[in-house]
Amino acid sequence: MQEQYRPDLIEPEVQKYWAENKTFKAVQDPSKEKYYCLSMFPYPSGRLHMGHVRNYTIGDVISRYQRMNGKNVLQPMGWDAFGLPAEGAAVKNKTAPAKWTYENIDYMKNQLKILGFGFDWDREIATCKPEYYKWEQWFFTELYRKGLVYKKTSSVNWCPNDETVLANEQVHEGCCWRCDTPVEQKEIPQWFIKITEYAEQLLGGLDHLPEWPDMVKTMQRNWIGRSEGVEITFNIENSDETVTVYTTRPDTFYGVSYLAVAAAHPLAEKAAQNNPALAQFIQEAKNTKVAEAELATMEKKGMATGIHAIHPITGKLVPVWVANFVLMHYGTGAVMAVPAHDERDYEFAKKYDLPLYPVITPADGSPLDLSKQAYTEHGILINSAEFDGLDFDAAFNGIADKLEKMGVGKRQVNYRLRDWGVSRQRYWGAPIPMLTLENGEVVPAPLADLPIVLPEDVVMDGVRSPIKADPEWAKTTYNGQPALKETDTFDTFMESSWYYARYTCPDFHQAMLNPEEANYWLPVDQYIGGIEHATMHLLYFRFFHKLLRDAGLVNSDEPANKLLCQGMVLADAFYYTSDTNERIWVSPTKVTLERDEKGRIIRAIDDEGRELVHSGMTKMSKSKNNGIDPQEMVEKYGADTVRLFMMFASPAEMTLEWQESGVEGANRFLRRLWNLVFEYSKNPAKTALNPTALSSQQKALRRDVHKTIAKVSDDIGRRQTFNTAIAAVMELMNKLTKAPLDDEQERAVMAEALNAVVRMLYPITPHICFQLWKELGNQDAIDFAPWVKADAQAMVDDEKLVVVQVNGKVRAKITVPADMAEDAIKEIALADPNVQKFLDGLTIVKTIYVPGKLFSFVAK
Repeated sequence: MQEQYRPDLIEPEVQKYWAENKTFKAVQDPSKEKYYCLSMFPYPSGRLHMGHVRNYTIGDVISRYQRMNGKNVLQPMGWDAFGLPAEGAAVKNKTAPAKWTYENIDYMKNQLKILGFGFDWDREIATCKPEYYKWEQWFFTELYRKGLVYKKTSSVNWCPNDETVLANEQVHEGCCWRCDTPVEQKEIPQWFIKITEYAEQLLGGLDHLPEWPDMVKTMQRNWIGRSEGVEITFNIENSDETVTVYTTRPDTFYGVSYLAVAAAHPLAEKAAQNNPALAQFIQEAKNTKVAEAELATMEKKGMATGIHAIHPITGKLVPVWVANFVLMHYGTGAVMAVPAHDERDYEFAKKYDLPLYPVITPADGSPLDLSKQAYTEHGILINSAEFDGLDFDAAFNGIADKLEKMGVGKRQVNYRLRDWGVSRQRYWGAPIPMLTLENGEVVPAPLADLPIVLPEDVVMDGVRSPIKADPEWAKTTYNGQPALKETDTFDTFMESSWYYARYTCPDFHQAMLNPEEANYWLPVDQYIGGIEHATMHLLYFRFFHKLLRDAGLVNSDEPANKLLCQGMVLADAFYYTSDTNERIWVSPTKVTLERDEKGRIIRAIDDEGRELVHSGMTKMSKSKNNGIDPQEMVEKYGADTVRLFMMFASPAEMTLEWQESGVEGANRFLRRLWNLVFEYSKNPAKTALNPTALSSQQKALRRDVHKTIAKVSDDIGRRQTFNTAIAAVMELMNKLTKAPLDDEQERAVMAEALNAVVRMLYPITPHICFQLWKELGNQDAIDFAPWVKADAQAMVDDEKLVVVQVNGKVRAKITVPADMAEDAIKEIALADPNVQKFLDGLTIVKTIYVPGKLFSFVAK
């Protein structure tokens, strides 16, 4: 065994062994309990960042631990390879997105390998490969045949100068990112999948995911947004037209003072025909892209249409306004406004001097005050005819019943969730498999024509999609008739919604999935990824699984049993101000620090001697140049050190603060482990451990070993508190480094301890443990060694430390046999000189014994 720990020599050799022996290849085996561990796959941006490293280290620790516990483990890896960034990079680097993507995949794959992650690379998938998206295209056509797919016009960002659709991230302050032309909203046909048909299932399914974080489930519940209310139809004065609204507060119905409709509502467009000012306002409102999240804080603007609706119950005329806070694609595109009891309506009414009709008063009898804000709580009805005096529930039902009897209302469950728009007018994505015939009929592409392959050898001009710019690409035939292929591509969330299932059978080419293999491995036992995906990917992920289930491809209801959302990785950020008053951010690896006695940064200087400003710990990002290159850290310290730091520095679900001093500490610990095994290997144990022949000190050390095994097993397996597991091993190591190795039983205890430590650390630091396992004399590789088990007998305490008190104050500490009787302990306590001293001249009136912990004398 070499004396020095050399990860630069050890790690490549171990990785070579894993690759040659296909150590992590997963094979279906019904005789074994399966365990499918999956970390969210990366976008091939070109380089791994520390967020990737943390995510995949967590997954690798769990996978290796479960394999040692006898499970048949699947841990695959692939690439979420389509997407807009590749197009931007292709334009910038004068290359094609495919070439850029494949080069990045090769580079990042090598980075993953040098970190020692135990992936089954035989199952690798890249979503931009036709053999992958072929089945996604087929599945879309099946959903179309089932009535779960439809096409409708929807609003997009449109650059009139470039005549192209822009993604939200290509719109900067309302203008095109390329030419700075003001962006318009344009209605174009787009494809949608009816996720709303599954809203109730998606909502109810959350109750069957006890091992998903509560925060994720709450975010999904709010995103789905189930509400119970009443849909109400208002007639329009002097017209056969009507306008329909939906409200969850029918108790406030007598307080309606105006209706607000979206700019794109038919009533608004009709009113604008003879009103140029209104037409101009509507056009401005249509071209202002508003996200739902911004509605509460944006400035409320509106204009009266001159149209009046008729209140269905009172018969009063209600003015109709166009308002920028009403969205056509949300609900009916119209709302009934009750400014006395809704903050948004109140703000609008105050601005445009519209009336407030109070119809709810506080239930506790306190006065109703509408001078500064609306009263939005549930209360008691007033000014509501026969419903006066009712509480919320009674009023809800009473008014809903009346509206239903009148034929102008109906109870309805609504969802905030909208259908999933999957059309993208960009190039680097899977072509949508729909064909348009000469007569305008739209049909799904037949399976025999799939995949509709995206051409990869293209020239990007940064304006139009190459498949939209080339009319020849779209030309095809259908049953011998000329037809045109769809030139929109899928939203990339489509690919990431079913990749987990394709991993189970990536080489199966007869269908989307092989049900036998899919149902063996699915559902995923452990899924790992950031909480930022809670209401997008993780919702689509669950939705797609239910679609696969209903297509007979899988037999489970949810895609993953357990979810762990890892925290972000933070790092110090530093900058100096340039001569042009611009902040220049400096990488933390280029900074020399001075700290005070409490470790706080008091001075920062870069390589050129400039004084820097420390702006605190922030998320690693390119914009602040505070990302740490994992490869650089691996080259400097070794992959095991980086992995150990990642798992030790913070609980997995919390943010992690990158500190190179902490990385150095992790490296010192691994060197200590190496040194201890090296020292032991000079004179290893030659006889087996004999528990009955151990001294009390040897038993105590062995007890610590097995208590540590029990804790680490629980911390990794059940609690997933990897940092506390490592801390327990470190604490044990402190004791082992002080333990003597003079006699054979001491060496035997050390042999057991070191074998246990190496197995406990193997999931976290596999390379060093692989090597040390061999150095300890084990013949087989550690990769399939069983997880170390705690010996219950070894953990039993032979002796107990009992604290002795006199009148509530500690006067002695005595060590006694664990099974000693109370009377015998009392005699030993009374024999202690210090206890005698404080009992001298006193009479014992009471004794209290807490078994194995405390003996207390009360004396006068």
